[in-house]
Amino acid sequence: MSLMPIVKYGDAVLRKKTAAVPQIDDELLHTIGDMLRTMYAAPGIGLAANQVGLSKCFAVIDIQPGGQRHPMVIINPVIEERSGTIFEEEGCLSIPGFANKIKRAAKVRVRALNEHGLPVVIEGEGLMARCLQHEIDHLNGKLYIDHLPLVSRLRVKRDIERRRKQGLF
Repeated sequence: MSLMPIVKYGDAVLRKKTAAVPQIDDELLHTIGDMLRTMYAAPGIGLAANQVGLSKCFAVIDIQPGGQRHPMVIINPVIEERSGTIFEEEGCLSIPGFANKIKRAAKVRVRALNEHGLPVVIEGEGLMARCLQHEIDHLNGKLYIDHLPLVSRLRVKRDIERRRKQGLF
């Protein structure tokens, strides 16, 4: 088991809707283990498959409540309900060095499969709700900066390109 390289902003895989996972097999379980190790090492609280170059519809999440690890796997997730609004700062492992305040639903209910192929319903609030929305956006080819107002989004893109030219991104 090993760490996986995290794909950065500008890679086409981040902009494509991922393909549904048809079955859970040993290869997928191995990849999930590698993704969890990669997420913890980054460090981060969520990592979608396309962030490691795989156009498959699954992600790993661990907001580490109480400082303890509680990894969660969501396969083929769908947001069924959203309610409320929060406006909090978000960052992304694929856009290192940047963070912006983003408007999201304060509470979500997500239907998915877990790593055992069992259906799960996850009701998340606050940080968990934001993390679920962030990772599911990734799986749909959307980045958190897409939620920014146009001027802010253009500023971030310009700053990314400036850092890339300097070898800092």
